[in-house]
Amino acid sequence: MSAIKHKAQRVAVFIDTQNLYHSAKNLYHAKVNFNNVLKDAVADRTLVRAIAYVVTTESGEEQGFFEALAKIGIEAKTKDLQIFAGGAKKADWDIGMAVDAIKMAPKLDAVILATGDGDFVPAVEYLKTAGGCQVEVISFGRSSSGRLKEVVDEFVDMDEDPKRYTITGKTGKSNSFGSVKRLA
Repeated sequence: MSAIKHKAQRVAVFIDTQNLYHSAKNLYHAKVNFNNVLKDAVADRTLVRAIAYVVTTESGEEQGFFEALAKIGIEAKTKDLQIFAGGAKKADWDIGMAVDAIKMAPKLDAVILATGDGDFVPAVEYLKTAGGCQVEVISFGRSSSGRLKEVVDEFVDMDEDPKRYTITGKTGKSNSFGSVKRLA
C-alpha cells in the first residue's frame, strides 16, 4: 500500500535506534545510514521533528553519534542502560516513543516510525483511528513484524536497497551524516 504524500504534509519521524542498529548489524554486518533513512522517510514533506531514541552507556562513547545525528536534524532522546543485579541488561524505549508519537499526532498529518518492532502495532492502530494520522514505517523488512507491516499505511522496506541504508567499512567511520534540509 502506498500512502499519500505531498510537500505541505507535516511529518515527524520517530527512530527506534536500537532496532535499526541491531537489524543492520545482524543482516548486513553494517551500520545504519540515518541520513538516508531520514531523507526517504520525510520524502520532501515538511519535517516538524525527528527524534532518535537512544540508550547511553557508562563509557559515553556515543557522544559523537549524538553530534552526528544533530547535524542532520535528528534530536537524540537518551535513556541510561539498566543493569540488573544478575547482570541482565535492559534498554527499551518503546513506550516513550509511542507516547511521544501520540502526543505529537494532533500537530501532524503523518507519523513515521523507523522500527520493525511489532510492539508498536497498538500505537499504530490508535494513531490511525483516534489520532487521525497517516502512519508509515521504514525498516528492514526481513527483521520487521509481519503484523506491523499489515497495519501501517505504507511500509518502506530498507532491504530493497540495503546499500542505501547501511554503511560498511573497516574503519568504522562514515560520511553518512550529510545534510538533510529541515523544512520546519
